[in-house]
Amino acid sequence: MYRRHTFFGALWRHGILLVFLVFALFPIFWVISASFNPANTLVGQSLIPKVVSLDNYRELFTNQQHPIALWIKNSVIVSLITSALVVTMTSLAAYAFSRFRFKGRRTGLFISLLVQVFPQMLAAVAVYLLILNIGKLFPALGINTHAGLIMVYLGGAMGVNAWLMKGYFDTIPTSLEESAMIDGATPFQAFYMIILPLARPILAVVFLLQFIGTYSEFILASVLITSSSKYTLAVGLQLFIHDQYANRWGVFAAASVLGALPIVILFMFLQKYLVSGLTHGAVKG
Repeated sequence: MYRRHTFFGALWRHGILLVFLVFALFPIFWVISASFNPANTLVGQSLIPKVVSLDNYRELFTNQQHPIALWIKNSVIVSLITSALVVTMTSLAAYAFSRFRFKGRRTGLFISLLVQVFPQMLAAVAVYLLILNIGKLFPALGINTHAGLIMVYLGGAMGVNAWLMKGYFDTIPTSLEESAMIDGATPFQAFYMIILPLARPILAVVFLLQFIGTYSEFILASVLITSSSKYTLAVGLQLFIHDQYANRWGVFAAASVLGALPIVILFMFLQKYLVSGLTHGAVKG
């Protein structure tokens, strides 16, 4: 009786997991299927296309008006630079919040998280005017520049990332730094040579989350980038469905599949750090 009860208990749990798995994977398979469908329309689209063709992918690389490779390159460059700078800034801030005790520590953590409560569209106009005026003094950081876009992304990157990294730093014993400083290391050397190598999982998590968020961000990029040659992928994709959604669905799907490859590759490269990075700091902080 016990084994029967255990069997049926496991069966319904696995059934629920299977339903959620199908729900999550169905859109992915649908888009991949649409990318190989030469009909290039939503009408009659099925999960398994009757005719498989690479016409949609060929059009992506032959249509000079929609340089998909350039847009992916722009997105990857902007996302990599932003993610690297975010990891650097956040690790320094999180280390200070974790190890030092100073007035306003809790308030600073709370405010850094509160900033991210407000949606991006709420600040889009203010950000545009700010970058417009900065560009008058420093053209390299103005409108229609990747540097200006990166600077905006850095402005809102501290909140959740600082909380995640602080919780992980709290799990690393302070005795390791104290031993290093007894041996003659400076506080920064102890941080750089002892703490950061031990914190590689959370660094990888923050890097990946920031990369995905920046890579897929649309609102600020569409406001600040105005020329097609500097579009990021999220902004460029809208051109495939602008006023011609049904007629260009296949090409749009093919562009989406190609655009997802950098995130998949990065995820595969960092996957060994993700589980420990997301869970190790969950019991403290």
